[in-house]
Amino acid sequence: MASSAPDLICVSHLRWNFVYQRPQHLMSRAARTRRVYYLEEPVFEGGHELELRRDPCGVTVCVPHLEEGTDPETARRQVARLLEDLIEREGLRDYALWIYSPMDLPIIEALEPVATVYDAMDELANFRFAPPELREREQELFRRADLVFTGGYRLWEAKRTRHPSVHPFPSSVDVPHFAQAREGLPEPADQARIPRPRLGFFGVLDERFDPELIRTVAAHRPEWQFVLIGPVVKISEDDLPKGPNLHYLGMKPYAELPAYLAHWDVALMPFARNEATEFISPTKTPEYLAAGVPVVSTDIFDVVREYGSLGLVRIATDADSFEAQIESALTSDNSDRRARADAYLSTLSWDQTWARMEALIQAAEHRQTLQHDGAADD
Repeated sequence: MASSAPDLICVSHLRWNFVYQRPQHLMSRAARTRRVYYLEEPVFEGGHELELRRDPCGVTVCVPHLEEGTDPETARRQVARLLEDLIEREGLRDYALWIYSPMDLPIIEALEPVATVYDAMDELANFRFAPPELREREQELFRRADLVFTGGYRLWEAKRTRHPSVHPFPSSVDVPHFAQAREGLPEPADQARIPRPRLGFFGVLDERFDPELIRTVAAHRPEWQFVLIGPVVKISEDDLPKGPNLHYLGMKPYAELPAYLAHWDVALMPFARNEATEFISPTKTPEYLAAGVPVVSTDIFDVVREYGSLGLVRIATDADSFEAQIESALTSDNSDRRARADAYLSTLSWDQTWARMEALIQAAEHRQTLQHDGAADD
């Protein structure tokens, strides 16, 4: 990596080795031209130190270790000190700041970045167990940020009047990675025993997932096999539907997902319609399509707007229509829909998304530099 671009510190509420999604896609690309430090939430297992590890993509993952029992606000103050020590130790004089959660505002309050980006990936205030002070802190983050990016158009519409520079960047896709599913990849061993037809989902199983929808359709169509891949978060496993045609395979590495998709007949997005899903723009939508698998989704705003309106994804509004759309996907010739999806996906890539973001960040950095130099001349 050879560049004069300022370094980048990303403060994230998501762990680097959790589900591979927006932060990993963007920060791995940022690391091609910048030194990138990805600060995770702390782990509470003794000590008071910042563990650093270098990911193969070039990102330095920073994991704060704090004493067990430290309360959240004290933890943020301690992480702030660890981060300030890191900045001094690594010689980070000119750096941009990238933040995902307003709750982490205390961590960055004392920092002086050349530019601050708030990447509003989701409407976190609507998620289960969201702290009541999150909205107030978001307002303060709007005041500090030079740029606000949103994870979809619905979220952009909700935030565009709250900051002078809000830009929608819906989920993108690494087409070559997921297109491997079309190349006859070997069947994963834990899926090979499952009969066909297979209806698959990968992602986090949390309050956005609609267990009743899957329970109803699975009970009505026992010959259909539901393959569910991903960690269970913030909900009880007891809340998930059970049955002989429901198969929970756990979390899988990003690299292995195409091999599972290669042997699905339909890919599913069984999202509930609730506060947590009002603003989502699921990354899996273009990933499923890149794999060449027909997709059935509930009527999530951004999915309908970007994919349903173009006839690329079949949209359902309840259990009956979800079942009917799966039946259609299983029995129809999907070749025309797949060709149109491929044409649409040819305009998308995380590389392009990052390039557009990078241009905005560089412009903000340039403005800040000019202002700083002007102030120094006064």
